[in-house]
Amino acid sequence: MNTENSHGFLPVFAALTGNVFIMVLKWIGFFMTGSGALFSEAIHSVADVFNQILLMIGIKRSQKPSDKGFHYGYGNERFFWALISACSIFFLGAGITLYHGLMGFLHKEQMHISSIAFVILAISFVIEAGTFLIAYRELRAHKKNGKWTNIFKYGDPATIAVLLEDFTAVLGVSVAFFSILLTKYTGNTYWDSIGSIIIAIMLGAMAIVLININRGFLIRKSIPKEVEERVIEILEADPAIEKVLDFKSVIIDIGKYRVKCEVEINGSALMRKMYRENALKTEFEKIDGEYNEFLRFCVDYADRVPRMIGTLIDDVEEKIKSEIPEVRHIDIEVN
Repeated sequence: MNTENSHGFLPVFAALTGNVFIMVLKWIGFFMTGSGALFSEAIHSVADVFNQILLMIGIKRSQKPSDKGFHYGYGNERFFWALISACSIFFLGAGITLYHGLMGFLHKEQMHISSIAFVILAISFVIEAGTFLIAYRELRAHKKNGKWTNIFKYGDPATIAVLLEDFTAVLGVSVAFFSILLTKYTGNTYWDSIGSIIIAIMLGAMAIVLININRGFLIRKSIPKEVEERVIEILEADPAIEKVLDFKSVIIDIGKYRVKCEVEINGSALMRKMYRENALKTEFEKIDGEYNEFLRFCVDYADRVPRMIGTLIDDVEEKIKSEIPEVRHIDIEVN
């Protein structure tokens, strides 16, 4: 596997493995009890497994190297498949769960609640909490000092999806546990239906958050503000660059940025770079009042300037990339 861009692989793989096991347990529990809340949790797990397969596809496809058709690589595959995953949570997970919960109010079904339902929910709680911690640590490992607002804005959407799915699953298991418990002790199946509806609402809210996160990446979100400011500082720190007139950026993948900027060159500073160590004096002495020598100097000067500007741009780009490795592509235009 390409470790350079394997963000999210571990939490997604752990969540997929855990949810396959949980899904089987919840369906067994539902068929044994007839609980609508357990049915909602079973559907929740089916949606999670399906979503994590989509996230895994996105991670693998985003690692394809750039080619003639996609010069900047396939990083957006990650965001595309994560968006499809989020939409499936909304329609498959939340939609079916909400429908089943509402039907519980209209059509009373006999429930056979036994201790097996609570055992299944307890096992699910432990596994979901474990994969939640894996996703949490993965996000923190890449954003050690970041605020949660920035983590959700710029973090890997696949890992964020696992984090939110497992957090919602932990809450959903808790809701299912109490709704089944209330149904058992009150004999009123409405509590079970209410549990299903609450789980559906949580799934829908989570899906909307994930859809919005991936939408931002797909419509070409700009790089973090602090990174932009540092890039501009590096550019303007060079004496030959007067100022940055225009700056544009885009995130092409997690940990991969593209920057485009327009700069104004400081002609006098560039001149000093070109003719340091008395080189200009030597050229003047060569001319010695000869017009043909002066023409030769002008032609040579005209040839040196663009090459000097090119060297200047290469040096500045190297400085930026060495300090901020996430900046993979830089386009600097001279005003």
